[in-house]
Amino acid sequence: MKIKICGLKQSENIQEINELQPDFMGFIFYPKSKRCVDLNNISKSFQKIDDGIQKVAVFVNETAENINQILNGFDFDVIQLHGSESPETVKKLKSKAYQVIKAFSMKIGFDFSLLQQYQGLCDYFLFDTATPKYGGSGIKFNWDLLKQYNGSTPFLLSGGISINDINEIQNLKHPQFVGVDVNSGFEIEPGLKDIDLLEKFIKEVRR
Repeated sequence: MKIKICGLKQSENIQEINELQPDFMGFIFYPKSKRCVDLNNISKSFQKIDDGIQKVAVFVNETAENINQILNGFDFDVIQLHGSESPETVKKLKSKAYQVIKAFSMKIGFDFSLLQQYQGLCDYFLFDTATPKYGGSGIKFNWDLLKQYNGSTPFLLSGGISINDINEIQNLKHPQFVGVDVNSGFEIEPGLKDIDLLEKFIKEVRR
């Protein structure tokens, strides 16, 4: 089970999470988010993240050119696109050797055929709860919707996941379900994660 911890922005907290050894650590570059990161403030702690942990930069409706410029000089492994970015944007980022996670906002009536144009381009899909603020809502969507997904791209599950969802996560059966993305459900305040709660969650989910 892959674990992605997203919305990190405080240096000491980043180092504590590094010790928990998640698979991905996510940093948000969306100015309207309360968790928007300042790379200059965290540069030292960012550089100390273990090589085995993939560093994810999260953008919303940004161009590939701007993304490359913003991340210049920083060693990110993965770009997460959390808006309505086109397959062309994905292709441009892949040409720069980034892995790409494409997020989709889940709600009743979501048209899963929209994902077809991204099949074979993205490394992962991420299914999150539909919200005007592009994530971080703390609200779960109806996971029964996942039964409608029959594509080949593996996906991460997101949206309001908390310590109370461990059993449901472990019982979720889907051939492309590979991990979870957690954020607001493990926060003391926006951008500051509860290390004890995360440690318990990671241990239980990976058992």
